Amino acid sequence: MLCRRILIVALFVFVVFICGLQRISTAAASNQSESGDLVTQKADNKKPEPGKEGGKKENGGKTKENKNAENKPDEYELQRILVDTIDQVERNYVKGISRRELIEAAIDGVLRKLDPYSTYISPKDIERFRSEVENEFCGIGIQIDVEAGRLMVISPLEGTPAYQAGILAGDRILKIDGESTEEITIDEAVRRLKGKEGSKVVLLVLHAGGSEPVEISVVRKRIQVKTVLGDSRDKNNAWDYMLDKKNRIGYIRITIFGRETAGELRSALETLEKQGMKGLILDMRFNPGGLLSSAIEVADMFVSKGLIVATSGRNIKERKWEARKNGTFEGFPMVVLVNRISASASEIVAACLQDHKRATVMGERTWGKGSVQNVISLEEGHSALKLTTASYRRPSGEKIHRFPGDDEDDQWGVTPNDGFVVDVTPEEMVALIHRRSQRDIVGSSVKPQNNKELPEKKKGHNEKNGSKKDAVSENADPLVKMALEFLEKKLQSKQ
Repeated sequence: MLCRRILIVALFVFVVFICGLQRISTAAASNQSESGDLVTQKADNKKPEPGKEGGKKENGGKTKENKNAENKPDEYELQRILVDTIDQVERNYVKGISRRELIEAAIDGVLRKLDPYSTYISPKDIERFRSEVENEFCGIGIQIDVEAGRLMVISPLEGTPAYQAGILAGDRILKIDGESTEEITIDEAVRRLKGKEGSKVVLLVLHAGGSEPVEISVVRKRIQVKTVLGDSRDKNNAWDYMLDKKNRIGYIRITIFGRETAGELRSALETLEKQGMKGLILDMRFNPGGLLSSAIEVADMFVSKGLIVATSGRNIKERKWEARKNGTFEGFPMVVLVNRISASASEIVAACLQDHKRATVMGERTWGKGSVQNVISLEEGHSALKLTTASYRRPSGEKIHRFPGDDEDDQWGVTPNDGFVVDVTPEEMVALIHRRSQRDIVGSSVKPQNNKELPEKKKGHNEKNGSKKDAVSENADPLVKMALEFLEKKLQSKQ
């Protein structure tokens, strides 16, 4: 009985903490979150100072809130309801359930009342979350999939241990450290391929076109996933950012906004400048967002002055980020490509460049995520709370967020410029993703270890035959084709 009372007290403390978070979060319920500016901080359960949240004072010095509170149930009584419920479930439910499961279920219940993007990250998910935020992990550097129960290599990542060891796109991994991969799941394969930096993993691999499997030993290292990509690769498997060599039109894709995105983008732009770039296509289709700070850095590269974005929240002072002249890439026309998947940080960049008339936006109307989340560390970093704390607005003052009830006629998201809306059917989107994945495949830096030649690669976009290609007629992507034609006309009008 004494232990159970101690449990109830502990649960009471937890509920007080949750209620404190609920105070912070209630006003954010109408905001929709993205991968936002993921600011890491420790949980802060301080309550607002007396009078800070009060309304106008009435006679006797009482605020309206205080007057209304007299008719509300005591906070302690409300908290006891949750404590007693958890106690009853733990003692009497037909099946046993752990305390952690009950506590995490309670947290999920609180957050479910807010918005879909405020979430609890449990200890079992925290490492994956960090990998996604940082865009890095310890492994061998391959993209994998399971096809008919077989573990297949989609592509090695350029410059990684797998790439250097000669693992190829289309290879089948038969064993990992002596254990069969037959009927393995993606999650299990990822778990077994990842490991401590410097540790070794031994793979039994059947190369595409080979007849005998070979054993390949690979040393794991920290892998930084590139977020800035081109359209095709050169003979060294590096990205070729110059899409139209005749008209000097560059093409850059940003897949997500991570901590290294701005640096990668600047490097790509400097490469294009050396090649005499005259126009640029910035492709942010399928980009779900990322770090707000990264989006601001990217937008700042193309805009020399004026507002980039502003954020405001209930317990956060309004903040404005202004563009700076230093380091701006100017003097060339730009097209930004977006689609219905483009969200949050990618919407910030597209909206900024559109409002400042720095770029013409083409494609589909974007998703409409318009809020920022803080990542609050819990359990000394073993779990975390991702909480919506602010919303943002574009330089024009318009909102990006699509609130519940907003329809197609309301203002939200980023709408392409007049005459440049290109709606894509689900079938066309699947075909586009497939074409894109084929062009992203990386070859190997060494000959396969079984010393057998692979079938000759089919002639395609990635090959260079020395002649100047017509980028417009060759490109199978209708939106890229539209962007190229638009920029060509822009450049011709300047001559």
